[in-house]
Amino acid sequence: MNRWLRLTLLGVGAMNSPRFAPAGLLLRCAGHRVAFDGGPGAKPPPGRLDAWLVTDERAELRSALRRSASGRDVEIRAGDLELGEVRVGRRPVAHTSHPAYGYRIEPGARLVVWAPEFWEFPGWAAGADLMFAEAAAWDRPIRFRGGVGGHASVRAVAEEAARHGVERLVYAHIGRPGLRALDAGLRPATGEWGVEGRTYSLRY
Repeated sequence: MNRWLRLTLLGVGAMNSPRFAPAGLLLRCAGHRVAFDGGPGAKPPPGRLDAWLVTDERAELRSALRRSASGRDVEIRAGDLELGEVRVGRRPVAHTSHPAYGYRIEPGARLVVWAPEFWEFPGWAAGADLMFAEAAAWDRPIRFRGGVGGHASVRAVAEEAARHGVERLVYAHIGRPGLRALDAGLRPATGEWGVEGRTYSLRY
C-alpha cells in the first residue's frame, strides 16, 4: 500500500528577509501534522498539530514561536518524534556557539532532511531523497563574529549535496545574497530555490 509524505514550505526566508517569511515546514502523513521552525508569516494552517519542532531553541524568533505554539496546544522543542511508520530524528549541525540541529524524517526506507541553517554540511544528510537546506549566502560563506560558526554558501551546499548523494535539493533559508542571485536569474549548480506554499510529496 502506497503512502505519501507531504511537506509544505511555510516560509523560505532567512532572518529579517525583506521578501520571504522565515524558513518553516509543515509535515503531513497518515493523519499526523508536524510544524518545523517558521515564525511571523510562516505559521501552519489551522488544525491539530502533533508537535512543533525547532532547529534552534535559543533563536531570536523563539518568543514569537512560543506564542504561536501555545495557541495550538503544543510547545516548541528540539527533539525526536515517532509518527507510526515515520521517524523524525534530531541531529546536530555546526552553526553557532550553542547547540543547533537539523532533522532526519524517515518514512520507511526513504529520507527527507530539514536543515535550514548550518556552517558545515551535515554528513548525516547523505543519501537524502529530499533535502531542505541552507541558502543564506550565495558564493561566499557568512562567518559569525568571533568565529563561532555562520552560514554555508549556496555554492558550497550544492557541491556537498552532490558529493553526499542528495537526490533533490531545495534551498529553504534564502538570505539577501541569495535574493540578489535570484533576481539576477542565477541558478545554483545543484538544486532549486524553495517556493513558499509549495508542497513536495514523497511516496513510501
